[in-house]
Order: sequence, then C-alpha cells, then structure tokens
Amino acid sequence: MAKVRDILEVKGYAVYSVEPTVTVYHAIERMCEKNIGGLVIVENGKMVGIFTERDYARKLILKGKSSKDTLIKELMTENVITVTPETTIEECMWLMSDKKFRHLPVVNEYDDLVGVISISDVVRNIINEQKSIIQHLEHYITGAQ
Repeated sequence: MAKVRDILEVKGYAVYSVEPTVTVYHAIERMCEKNIGGLVIVENGKMVGIFTERDYARKLILKGKSSKDTLIKELMTENVITVTPETTIEECMWLMSDKKFRHLPVVNEYDDLVGVISISDVVRNIINEQKSIIQHLEHYITGAQ
C-alpha cells in the first residue's frame, strides 16, 4: 500500500498558510489564488490550526459574520489531526472518512509541517495504483498465452 510520501513526491511539498491574525477575506482570496480548499494556520513557525471551505460555510456564513471583519483565528479548526510521510493511504482514507474532513497536514518526526494532502490526492493515488495493478495483470495474462 502506498504511503503519504508517495503522494508528496508527485504533488510536491508546498504548504500554503496564513497567520491567525489575517481576515477571513484575505484567506479566501489566497485559497482562490492557489485553487485550494484549505490553508494551514501558522504562528511563529508552528501550525496552530487549519481553515477550510467547510469552516467558512459553517462558521462564518451561517452565523452571519463578515469575512472582511472576522479573523481566521476565530474560525480555524484547532487541534488538527496530522499524519506523517510514512502513514499509509489506507490510514488516511479511514481518518478522512471517520472524522469527516478533506485535508491532512503532514508532519515529520520533529513535528515540522512538510506538506498537506487532500482527499483528491488520496483518491487520485488509489486510482493510479489500481490502474497499475490492472495493467500488470493484463500484461501477465497476455504474456502467459
């Protein structure tokens, strides 16, 4: 089974982040600019939370707050669940399904942020892995005849 490091080697290790003192509006602008669904919130070089489109919809819009007047720290999800580069894709799928979130920050053995994977990355990895298995089996079958 593939591991998180396999996804990061393909997609890259870029992490898009903002500080907790930026406005929600600024964060949404950054998410649009990068075409991503979530940002890691970093303060003094350490991850302190994550902000996603789901946070925006449930914690801002439905509560009648303004994105230009609300700081990210008021809406971000704290106590973020993380994975390591050695976590299996199967474990990531289970976490994402069980906890109902779509983004997983990746930390190394020193708890340094080294990447972020999304449910799309996980699904893409599984599809590619299955394609590879099918091609291998087809080659085996046609080569055996």
